[in-house]
Order: sequence, then structure tokens, then C-alpha cells
Amino acid sequence: MSWTNERVELLKKLWGEGLSASQIAGELGGVTRNAVIGKVHRLGLSGRAKSPSTSSKPRRARTNAPAQNPVPKKPTPQPMTHGATALKADIAPAPAVEPEPAVEPIADLVPISQRATILTLTERTCKWPIGDPATDDFYFCGRQSEAGAPYCTHHCKIAYQPVADRRRDRKVIAKAG
Repeated sequence: MSWTNERVELLKKLWGEGLSASQIAGELGGVTRNAVIGKVHRLGLSGRAKSPSTSSKPRRARTNAPAQNPVPKKPTPQPMTHGATALKADIAPAPAVEPEPAVEPIADLVPISQRATILTLTERTCKWPIGDPATDDFYFCGRQSEAGAPYCTHHCKIAYQPVADRRRDRKVIAKAG
């Protein structure tokens, strides 16, 4: 359907009465809610009366009926509302985090005889990089790797942390921040 002059006038009248775009589309027939909204926008119709269904109605005051067996309530402690600390959150101090055990120096973990270069790595050697690749003393761990893993037992413990431990560590960091 096209927008005839009669349909546009009816649209303006219904819009002024406060009908919704869906209601107007239903009255006009042959147009969608979105078509009505588009036409209203193109016509520049902004101000409109409130529809009778959305008019504000006075609300009844809520009455709290007393309970049949009232139980005396304990007074709840009220937060301090004095001065600059009125909105300060009461946050308990973060629990003390136990320091992780000291890691042995890497030179003590990997004897010189087991250290590997990129050319000596195999499927069964640990591929954990040690040092700075830009320096001459860079090497790979080279110890026997775990079956199906690229690292030895020690480096698997570092590389693969259980999900529960990672989440716990994230919570501790979030509380400290």
C-alpha cells in the first residue's frame, strides 16, 4: 500500500492521540510497524499525547500487614556515614599469600651434558627454552620429555597449571588490585 493523503492524515491523527506504531499499523492495514515509524520520522512528528494505557495512574500505598507471630529482629549494624568515608566500602584485607617455594637455578636443573640446541632436539627431548635466543648461551632443556608432551616433568609443572590453581591465583590478584 502507498501513503495516500488520507492515510497520512489518519496517521497524524492517530499519532497525536498517542497510539503506538503497532496500533497505528493495525488501524491503517497493509503497513508494518516499521513503515509507520519511518513515515512518522520523515514527517517530523515528534510530540504526541500519552496513550490512555500508558498514562500514569496513582499507585496505592503499600501497607505492610503485621505478621501473626512477630519475631523480634536483631538490630543490624549501620554503616558509617560521616565525612569522606561515607561511601567507602568495608573490604576485609586480602589473605596472606604464601610465597612459592624458591625455584632452583636453571643451571643446576639441566646439566651441561643434557642441554640441547635447535639442531639436537628430538621428539623425546624437552623443548623448554632457556636464556635469551639472541645470545650465545641460549639452549633448550634437552632432558627426557613426558610422553605426548614437549617438556620434561619439571617444565610440564610450570607450563601446565591446573585450572583451579589459575582461577585461585586470578582471584587473589583481583582482590589485591
